[in-house]
Amino acid sequence: MDRNVSSLNATSVPTHLPLNSTASINTTVKPFSVFDGCDHQAEAILFDLIVQSTNVLVGIPANLLVIAILIRNRKEPSTSDIFLGCLAFMDAYFGAMTPITFLNLYVWQNKEVWLSIKFSYGVKDTSGPLFLSCICLDRFVAVLFPIAFSQLKHFKYRLSLSVLVLCLTFTYSSAKMVGGLPNFEKVFTGEILAAFTWMVLCNASILWALKKSHGAGKDEMHPMKRKAFKTVLSILYIIVINYLPPVALFPFEDYYHPDVFRCYVQPVGFAFVNISSTTQPLIYLTRLEKVPFLSDACIKKCTSCVTAENTETPPAQNPST
Repeated sequence: MDRNVSSLNATSVPTHLPLNSTASINTTVKPFSVFDGCDHQAEAILFDLIVQSTNVLVGIPANLLVIAILIRNRKEPSTSDIFLGCLAFMDAYFGAMTPITFLNLYVWQNKEVWLSIKFSYGVKDTSGPLFLSCICLDRFVAVLFPIAFSQLKHFKYRLSLSVLVLCLTFTYSSAKMVGGLPNFEKVFTGEILAAFTWMVLCNASILWALKKSHGAGKDEMHPMKRKAFKTVLSILYIIVINYLPPVALFPFEDYYHPDVFRCYVQPVGFAFVNISSTTQPLIYLTRLEKVPFLSDACIKKCTSCVTAENTETPPAQNPST
């Protein structure tokens, strides 16, 4: 669904005005459409929403579990916990909007509700890449500049950066909700390209530094470096799975017919970004040696059921990976 198009679809209808009239030709506004001009090309939009249903079934519980774990570990926090907490909260909020989107498409068809949905899309577009970039920055400084990192470990620095990201997120979301800004869709394209480039370079530098330090005749990697390695590797998975498709598709907008790009290319590209509300918390949970609040029996039962079905093991249920 094109998230950057005006909510009203208008077509000009000839009106019989006097030839010498100086009044502008009026337009007849069609009834409000929540499909934003893609009423007869809604296949990709529905595909995006079906993918988002995973966020409701799996993503919301996983994100709430991540938040609960971070609160439980607040006495021994990691420097990136505030970024992870904000990201999990935003993802849970976005997942909660999916049922509202379905209801508004087929039941309510209300403009005010659609504006709130557009706001949530803006939150998802911005919060994910920016908070992941913050986590990458935190790990980058910790691994490559440990002395500077020790001087910048105070909570206030990360709190200030989080507030800045939230301000940027809500500003972008408000602009998306209002709509009508020329070439506004270019903002997301530029943001995702910049964030993707930064995260790839940042993670590549960290992985290279960790591998170099590990290769100096040592059999075991230092626990802190191993933890940083897992964090960086998990973010790299998210980057490739969720952000590479839009990075590959959106810069070529001018090569598509406007309707094709708006009704097909954008929804498919955004579907990969939207499902990150599920993949991000699950990948975080895979890094835990033991998932709190879940009994070993529950974990073993879920793992055995999934293994019997020859499906990929859900990260949240397999802490040994």
